[in-house]
Amino acid sequence: MGTMNFLAISGSLRAASHNSALLRALARLAPAGMHIELYCGLGDLPLFNPDIEASDPAPVADLRTRIMAADALLIASPEYAHGITGAMKNALDWMVGCEAFVLKPVALLNASPRAVHAQASIREIVTMMSALIVDEASVTVPILGAKLSEDQIVAHPEISVTLRASLAALSDAVADSRAERR
Repeated sequence: MGTMNFLAISGSLRAASHNSALLRALARLAPAGMHIELYCGLGDLPLFNPDIEASDPAPVADLRTRIMAADALLIASPEYAHGITGAMKNALDWMVGCEAFVLKPVALLNASPRAVHAQASIREIVTMMSALIVDEASVTVPILGAKLSEDQIVAHPEISVTLRASLAALSDAVADSRAERR
């Protein structure tokens, strides 16, 4: 079946982000044959403006290319004031006018059980963009209150099992998607 390439996008710009640590831990837990790239350009995207959309700013074109090249997406975002972060919303707004998300398997990850509004909002947005949310791969991992580092997430027996199961479910969804396109 070949290597599966997943793009991980954190909605946080914080260096010490729990969501980014969760995604980095996922990359470390990925089995052979699966490559997870953490997208680090969220803060480089200009604010969405339809007047400059046709000029295809380089950071936007780069994100779109990465999403389209990925077999699946892993998205983790904190919740601010009962919503998704401005940086994540901005990135998604840039992708609405293209087909990057169409039929793309997506796992929604959550580093805090309290972040239910942001998760619901991201689910609504990417579903409207015709992404395929993989419910079996979408998990909430209580990292925020536990204050776990990336190394501790990887080493945690229960969390690492949950994350590996998430990756397996996303991998299965990609395999199913590939089989349907044949």
